[in-house]
Amino acid sequence: MSIFQRTSVDAALHTLRDINHSLTRTQNRVSSGFRVEQARDNAAYWSVATTARSDNKAHAAIQDALGMAAATMGTAYTGVANAVDVVSEIKAKLVAATEQGIDKEKINEELTQLKAQLRSVAEAAAFNSDNWVVLTDEDNPTEPKRIPASYIRNADGTVTVGTLTYHIDLPSTGVTTSKDARYLVDDRSGGSGEYGALTSSYFATEMGASQNYVMILSKAGNTAGQVEIGLSSSTTKDQVDEMISVVDGILRQTATVGSAFGALEKRIELQNEFAKTLFDAYSSGIGRLVDADMEEESSKLTALQTQRQLGLQALSIANASYDTVRQLFQNF
Repeated sequence: MSIFQRTSVDAALHTLRDINHSLTRTQNRVSSGFRVEQARDNAAYWSVATTARSDNKAHAAIQDALGMAAATMGTAYTGVANAVDVVSEIKAKLVAATEQGIDKEKINEELTQLKAQLRSVAEAAAFNSDNWVVLTDEDNPTEPKRIPASYIRNADGTVTVGTLTYHIDLPSTGVTTSKDARYLVDDRSGGSGEYGALTSSYFATEMGASQNYVMILSKAGNTAGQVEIGLSSSTTKDQVDEMISVVDGILRQTATVGSAFGALEKRIELQNEFAKTLFDAYSSGIGRLVDADMEEESSKLTALQTQRQLGLQALSIANASYDTVRQLFQNF
């Protein structure tokens, strides 16, 4: 005689294998949190999610860059705002010097201290060694400062990093004027201080002053013929009036620089908020593609564990018939 595996045992084994396979897959989803963890789970979704994760890391880097830029711009704006206050104070001192019988030498001592404060403010307005108000030989005044602001994936698959800029308003003719003084100080050795509101002599030359007055001299530039604003006992009222006009022009341009910094600081703030929202949107989109529904998977896990227990009992019942046959022949 022969004893063959019964159909009921085959059915129980097949059912148990299916249950164990589903149980393993569900346990993996619960433990990893993903329903698409590898390309074999869903090649299309895995590819999209992998690219999106890479792009989202770039968005995170953009947020970091914007945070650094916001700190730099905030520092620069603080420096410019403080410079406006100091220049206003200098203007007031010069106006006071027009009074008859006033001691101009005493006022000049105050002016000297205020000008030293301007230099200190400009040089201190740096964040992480990045100073946006002082030009040095490492800078190109004709090129705008750039801030990484966005990461863009184009339709053809190429990527672009968008930037925010602080522009230098150069005239189309290339002729430098007082309006090009978009910084506080220009200490470049290759210039004459023309791109710094405090070091440019164009405010004096454009108004036809008798001397090329500047607020402070450039440290490394060609300052030949320039005269720092200051007083002495021999300074005439006409000269003081010229200085007041020059300082007023410097004050207006410094306020313009501060306004530009303030506008860019606000733009950085708005862009940073957008970058955060975009990062969250990407994260949510990736989750919809590959994340497991933990509530559903947990319920399924419980059900499959119960099914496996029942499948084991069914297999045990099917196998019990072999024991009965064996007992019938145990005495032979």
